Amino acid sequence: MSHPDEIRLASRDLGGGRFQTDLSVPGARCAACIGKIEKGLGQLPGVEAARMNLTARRVSVTWRGDEVPDMVAALEGVGFQSHLTGAQQDDKDPELSRLVRALCVAGFGAMNIMMLSVSVWSGADPQTRQAFHWISAAIALPCLIYSGRIFFQSAWSALRHGQTNMDVPISIGVILAFGLSLFDTIGGGEHAYFDASISLLFFLLIGRTLDHMMRDRARTAVAGLARLAPRGATVLQEDGRREHLPVDQIEPGMKVLLAAGDRVPVDGVVLEGLSELDCALATGESEPRRVEAGSPVQAGVLNLTGPLILAATARARDSFLSEMVALMQAAEGGRATYRRIADRASALYAPVVHTAAFATFLGWMLASGDWHRAITVAIAVLIITCPCALGLAVPMVQVMAASRLFRAGVMVKDGGGLERLAAIDTVVFDKTGTLTLGRPRVVNATEISAEHLALASSLARGSNHPVARAIADEGQGPGHAGLQVVEHPGLGLEARHGGHLYRLGRATWALDGRGASASVGTVLARDGHLLAEFTLEDTLRPQAREAVAELKALGVRLLILSGDTPDAVAGVAERLGIADHGAGLYPADKVARLSALAAEGRKVLMVGDGLNDAPALVAAHVSMAPGEAADIGRNAADFVFLHKGLEAVPTSLRTARRAGQLVKQNFALAIGYNLIALPVAVAGLVTPLIAALAMSLSSIIVVANAMRLRGAPTVRQTAGKSIQRRADMPASPVEATA
Repeated sequence: MSHPDEIRLASRDLGGGRFQTDLSVPGARCAACIGKIEKGLGQLPGVEAARMNLTARRVSVTWRGDEVPDMVAALEGVGFQSHLTGAQQDDKDPELSRLVRALCVAGFGAMNIMMLSVSVWSGADPQTRQAFHWISAAIALPCLIYSGRIFFQSAWSALRHGQTNMDVPISIGVILAFGLSLFDTIGGGEHAYFDASISLLFFLLIGRTLDHMMRDRARTAVAGLARLAPRGATVLQEDGRREHLPVDQIEPGMKVLLAAGDRVPVDGVVLEGLSELDCALATGESEPRRVEAGSPVQAGVLNLTGPLILAATARARDSFLSEMVALMQAAEGGRATYRRIADRASALYAPVVHTAAFATFLGWMLASGDWHRAITVAIAVLIITCPCALGLAVPMVQVMAASRLFRAGVMVKDGGGLERLAAIDTVVFDKTGTLTLGRPRVVNATEISAEHLALASSLARGSNHPVARAIADEGQGPGHAGLQVVEHPGLGLEARHGGHLYRLGRATWALDGRGASASVGTVLARDGHLLAEFTLEDTLRPQAREAVAELKALGVRLLILSGDTPDAVAGVAERLGIADHGAGLYPADKVARLSALAAEGRKVLMVGDGLNDAPALVAAHVSMAPGEAADIGRNAADFVFLHKGLEAVPTSLRTARRAGQLVKQNFALAIGYNLIALPVAVAGLVTPLIAALAMSLSSIIVVANAMRLRGAPTVRQTAGKSIQRRADMPASPVEATA
């Protein structure tokens, strides 16, 4: 248990005597847990608010006063162990390993017991039937103990504290089915239902494992972004000594030495030095940004070319990078609303079914006085109304949709993303690396003489700068060998050849100020005189125009939100015909724009690739990133498309809309089945055996309906361009009314 002094030191001072403490609650699993945790903490003296993030399994507590509230004890009182966030970290995920092992054991047991049951159902003689029942019991018991403990431990923890959760009725149903089957087996009964109890565990564990994996993926995105922060930095002391300090010990005003290739540890301002920074984390800019004395820098950006001395302006926990992590965590907490709705719907379903089963038992006891008959009918009600079909309604469609999208080069990382994607009415694109490939190209190469182009290419080969690489690619032949090229960070390249000084880079530098106002881009100069000017533009991603036309046909609104310069963003927007665009945006600005769209009632798909897009990808209703995106962007996105072409966006949207239709059909089938099956079972017209078969049949019907999503690709013409399309995708709203 954490000591109060330890909790106070780990808490963030909000000012005015208010503090915020983050506690990890690994045992929180469902919407009911959220309510218990927030209510239990809210009753403590001094606690103003408690907010549970189910995905991160972390609760943030805001409190006031001199005495630290006993939060750990309060959580233990409602059945949850807790510890300070970060106090226990492990690269492995023991919970996922436990779920997978339980799933494998339940699957093995269910398959073997089902094979034995087939022989019994087929009319085996009494001796063989009795032997198979005992073998089934021997297989079912260890499976029940090992795999069922996932539910039994959770149910017992809730009951021990006078609470209930969805695992309570699940545990009762499984134990009753096994217990009656064992009783009948001992008494030489004709029927036993071990297969029903273990199969029920198997299906429920599938859903729980998938849910855990989806939540863990969201936590990985946040953790990956946090790892971009350096662990320490070299600080220049007042007496000239250099000392390496942990990053959380760097205070505002300290001088930080930054070598080329290092990431900026904290927000600061440049005191000395000249360099270029890779600001993809902050702005997604297509080109490195030149910094000099007086330039502000943000934590997490990468120093590329020269050493710098910075003056820290903020602590690590108040830095730009920490703000991005907080944005992602806050957005993920908000997106958990969808999961809460689903959890509450499931939690309401189980008590209704088990109440009906208990009422059936009492009714048959009063009517017949035969407890065996009454409990058999009650178990039949439990089994026949088992929500397996309802539980498969969404996952099976998601599996088929994911398989289909994979064939189209799109990876589905979050099954719930398909449901959200089907509802979108707005698509927001990042520019660099998304609508474009982030690689500039020379568009006026044919207007430049071959001699000047070869010379510029020879100079450019001495640099890894994106503009230099683009110019180098345009050169033909070997060029000018033996040039001694010197790179000036933030300015350009220079070399002496034939008694002349050649420069390739910024006009103001290459021309020594002569005529610089007429040339604002990249130029080649000899002795300060202009030889050639290079016009560059970013290369559009393949099929970008076709994808934009297709999305317009689908009736969605299109926007570009980018950290790049206004001219660069406006140029791409004009080339693609997208009227609404914003430039010079930081991650928080993008999140704010997405929040404004959400406030208007818009459902937004965010398509981005850079480190700076990660908070926006998490904050959006649903998100997508290209396969070559930064690791953080791929982790944060719900979908990743592996091909270069942007056609993946409309293809995914059409598939998601079709999947949404099939999910609704599956829900209708599952609910219709239960409306018919429940009264039949209550009337005692089915045995647990028939109930198990009916339950399986309903699941098969749902799976078969989901398989209708399979189909071969076809080609459709949109705006005169060829667009790949699947045969059974639904028409867009525009097509439907045409």
